[in-house]
Order: sequence, then structure tokens, then C-alpha cells
Amino acid sequence: MSIFGNTNRLVQETSLSFLSRRVLLAPMVGVTDLAFRQVVARLGCGLLFTEMVNARGLLAAPDPSRLLDLDPSEGLIGVQLAGSEPEVMAAAAVLAVKMGAKVIDLNMGCPSPRVVANGDGAALMRDPSRAVAIASAVIAAVGVPVTAKLRKGWEAGRASVVELGSRLVEAGVASLTVHGRAAKENYSVRADWDALKQVKESVPVPVIGNGDVFEPRDALRMLEQTGCDAVMIARGALGNPWLLSRAIALVENGELWPPPSMEERFLVALEHFELAVNSKGEQRAAVEMRKHLAWYVTNLPGGAKLRSALVRVTNLREVKDLLGSGSIRHLEEVNLGQRQFYAKQWAKGKSGLMES
Repeated sequence: MSIFGNTNRLVQETSLSFLSRRVLLAPMVGVTDLAFRQVVARLGCGLLFTEMVNARGLLAAPDPSRLLDLDPSEGLIGVQLAGSEPEVMAAAAVLAVKMGAKVIDLNMGCPSPRVVANGDGAALMRDPSRAVAIASAVIAAVGVPVTAKLRKGWEAGRASVVELGSRLVEAGVASLTVHGRAAKENYSVRADWDALKQVKESVPVPVIGNGDVFEPRDALRMLEQTGCDAVMIARGALGNPWLLSRAIALVENGELWPPPSMEERFLVALEHFELAVNSKGEQRAAVEMRKHLAWYVTNLPGGAKLRSALVRVTNLREVKDLLGSGSIRHLEEVNLGQRQFYAKQWAKGKSGLMES
């Protein structure tokens, strides 16, 4: 059952429980393509979003399907649009819905200089009237729920998200996702979860929190501290799609699942590559998957050499060879050796402290 309750007529009329899970995957450019969404869906995530798509670019594309990257087999799929022209955003939303989008998300939080320079993304935090006009135009044009993703504000020390969020809800936005950093703040600054709480206490629609969720317990803490209805995970899912299923298990069932074994990690990485080959072809998949493969083995003891090889792969056979049982055994042996080494070092340190 959707946690939206009766807050939005449109949600009820479309019978979409599009927030049936309390943990969601964030739309990420260069990450949440079809193959990655398929991996996450198989791990139990509900609503998924495409990569951010420029509205004007979508309308001008000779083949819009290549930009949207949708598949008929996908269930609840949302398309995130970026743009600053109400009529263009509305037309792009209509096209996206025709092509299968079940939810339209308005990007009003991307801090990329290239995006902001066009007045899109987080630039709309400085132009609330335009942001509201965009939301109103899109809502009037489509028959699916329209959501918005915002940031805490434009610059540090000034949170404008409560005011803008309230105005967007008045315009008919079905839910708000709020990232707890200002557009001008980098990721070295901790996300301000108090800003999420302020938004939640100010609007009658569901609020989804975003920022600094890297472990299942982070998701639970965010929900408890902010009162948000759901959590959206971004960077924490890079090379770690299990974070979503583990967070769902903890948040919804109180179960803390262990992290994946090395074998499971390698098997899913290989499956991810195969799915990318199916949707993009082997040559393109090899290039685009290199960063994903590197993320899958990041922080594995002894994984530096493997990571160096994975970022150079050119075909599926190479990936299978690198992620085969031999690599697993090798890394497990390295891991065991490192554990024994650190155990000895700890024992030495403890002995030294006792002697002094």
C-alpha cells in the first residue's frame, strides 16, 4: 500500500503505489541506465528513475528512446527531466509518458555548473516563480504523478527549500525529494538532515530524504531523525546495489542483512555487464561499464590490481576471466593474509600497552 494515503488525488486515481518502498534509488547521470535499474529491481527495489534527461534535448532527439532508455518489461519507472522552460518541460513530460513513464520527476537540484549555466537544475532554487510555473505546466499536461527533487538551497547558510517546497506542493506536486546540501556546497560538508525535517513538517505530501546514506543504519537514522516518509540513496549504491535491499530489510522488517560475499559481488557485477551488453551492445557496454566494475571491487583487500584490469576491459570474455573463480580465491587468500597480519599487529600493540 502506498504511504501517500489521501494526500494526492492523482495518485489515488492512477492506482499507483509508486512509493510502496521506503528506500529508493536516486536518478544519477551515467549510472541509472537500464542495466543498473534491472540489477536494482532484481534486488527488490520498487520505483526506479532514469538518468536525468534534458527536456529540450529529448524533444529534439531523432530517436528519443535512446535518451530515455526505457524497457517495456520495467514496472514502476520514473523519468527525471531537467529544464527551465515550462512549455518545453510540459511537452517533454507528455512524450516521456507516451513512452512508458509512470512518474515524472522535475530536477530542481542538480548543481553541475553546465546544468546550472542554462538556468536548469539547482538554478531554479534561485527562481522559485519559474520553478512553480514549470511544475504547474507539467502537472496540467500529464496524467501521472509529478514529483520534484530539490536541494537545501542555493548557497551555504541559506535554506530556501521550505518556501519553494511549499509552493510546489500548492501547485500540485505529489511528493518532494530533498537533498540536505546547498547547491554551492561540496560533498565534504555533511548533509543537513534538519533541513529535511523542516520540509517534512511544512508540507502535507510525502517527503523523501537524500544525502549521506551509505549503510542500512544510515537510512533508518534518517527516517527516525527527520520524520521523512522514505530515503533516496545515490552515491552509496555505486558498486553496492545491495545497500538498497539491505536498507529495505532493516527499515521495513527490522532485519540487518550481512553485506554480500565476494562471490555474490562478482556474480552480480558480471550479470550487470551482461545486461549492459544486451541493451547497448558489447563495445559500448565495455566502455560504460568500466567505472561500475571498478566500483564493485573498490575497498576489497588486494583488489587494486583487479580494479586496474577491469577499467581496461573491451569485451565480455575479459570480464568473465577477471571475475572468475580464480580471482575470487586469490582475493580471499589476500583477505585472509591481511586479516592475520592486522591481528598480529593488534596483538603487538595491545602487548606493548600492557607492558608500558
